[in-house]
Amino acid sequence: MNTANFPWLTTIILFPIAASLLIPIIPDKDGKTVRWYSLIIGLLDFALIVYAFYTGYDFSNPDLQLFESYAWVPQLDLKWSVGADGLSMPLILLTGFITTLAILAAWPVTLKPRLFYFLILAMYGGQIAVFAVQDMLLFFLVWELELIPVYLLLAIWGGKKRQYAATKFILYTAGGSLFILVGALTMAFYGDTVTFDMRSLALKDYALNFELLLYAGFLIAYAVKLPIIPLHTWLPDAHGEATAPVHMLLAGILLKMGGYALVRMNAQMLPDAHAYFAPVLVILGVVNIIYAALTSFAQRNLKRKIAYSSISHMGFVLIGLASFTDLGLSGAVLQMVSHGLIGASLFFLVGATYDRTHTLMLDEMGGVGKRMQKIFAMFTTCSMASLALPGMSGFVAELMIFVGFATSDAYSSTFKVIVVFLMAVGVILTPIYLLSMLREIFYGKENEELVSHQKLIDAEPREVFIIACLLVPIIGIGFYPKLLTQIYDATTVQLTARLRDSVPTLAQEKETAPKLSLNAPTIGN
Repeated sequence: MNTANFPWLTTIILFPIAASLLIPIIPDKDGKTVRWYSLIIGLLDFALIVYAFYTGYDFSNPDLQLFESYAWVPQLDLKWSVGADGLSMPLILLTGFITTLAILAAWPVTLKPRLFYFLILAMYGGQIAVFAVQDMLLFFLVWELELIPVYLLLAIWGGKKRQYAATKFILYTAGGSLFILVGALTMAFYGDTVTFDMRSLALKDYALNFELLLYAGFLIAYAVKLPIIPLHTWLPDAHGEATAPVHMLLAGILLKMGGYALVRMNAQMLPDAHAYFAPVLVILGVVNIIYAALTSFAQRNLKRKIAYSSISHMGFVLIGLASFTDLGLSGAVLQMVSHGLIGASLFFLVGATYDRTHTLMLDEMGGVGKRMQKIFAMFTTCSMASLALPGMSGFVAELMIFVGFATSDAYSSTFKVIVVFLMAVGVILTPIYLLSMLREIFYGKENEELVSHQKLIDAEPREVFIIACLLVPIIGIGFYPKLLTQIYDATTVQLTARLRDSVPTLAQEKETAPKLSLNAPTIGN
């Protein structure tokens, strides 16, 4: 069968959304039929993603592939335009993988199961659309629509402060989205032609001051979702109240939307402004790493501790993006995928531990490893991955960012030494708070009050299967990074060359080029 012209991405996006609309009419009394139906839909959509990737994606092609474009509002050049390149394809694969496992993780949900699985499937298609759409206005719409399921999943199935957490989430993210809308409209109407096509917008010749304003607006919008300090406070609250499957979606996919958008729009579409803002991104990345690591160390709530750990690790993405090197940018993309896998695994295990102990306070735990040996082993392994143990994906990603930034010729030696030192401090802090967390949960004397009031049963096969599925790519990428990097290398090399061309000193011959200090570079006309 000739599948070259089949609308793969449109089908992958719309299939779970269309399937979710059938959930209200499925005969089901206790939710068992709905959950099996949702799992089958998730598996089928993930299978479609893998098949489209295997048959239609060329590793050596840096441009858009699986491209589809259909007229929407021709008068404004609005189109349903989707495609995948090296920046989006890894995250589309990650979305299908994590969401399918999140559906399986939601097996114990008994409260309003129809609505729960409806939201999960609708969110499935919306998240893939964020990574696939190539029209700025369409991007804004799917970005906004994706927020509604998250809000409801927090507000209905969350903890005691779920309404506060859900409201804070929607206010932060919707407020940031206004900058996307304003930026999209101003870029579309700038110049002689009106278009929302991302490739056409990237080719427009913007005035430098205008481009800097656009970059700042987009940075605020995506800083909320990444999140970048000080626009991060919604995340610990959301994680503090979410259930395990929602945790997996927040840590595994939602944070990556902010990182992806920074690469796609700020760096790729506004390279001249990126040359000015790159030092700012590096400083923000360092603040994320150090501040969030120290804050995580001080947390006594298990969910909030892991949430701040996520914020810390995403700081490396900013530094890799601002490195102006192939290795640094490649490490940033790898870090997004790696953190998606590791963050999803840790938060799932946090949920599994809470289901048994009914407490999130580390002071109330202790010695539970004796009764929950499988959970202890899985939690330890995933924590090792998070602290960048060699042989795990996190180690490779952070090492690439370290080396990529340290060897960059875009910054002065003094600035690089300071940044690398502070990054190393963050790397040292990570095992301190993670190992101390493991000690307080699993080691030492059992808390007799906890043991007497709770039934501390070990992991069931479903939970072991979910963690095993996540550990396979974590360890596989750790030992053989090319499994992932070959997907996006052609695109990141092309993007790095474009970013370097935006800095006159880097566009000159390397052996005679002066170093770029913390001051913004001189941008040519």
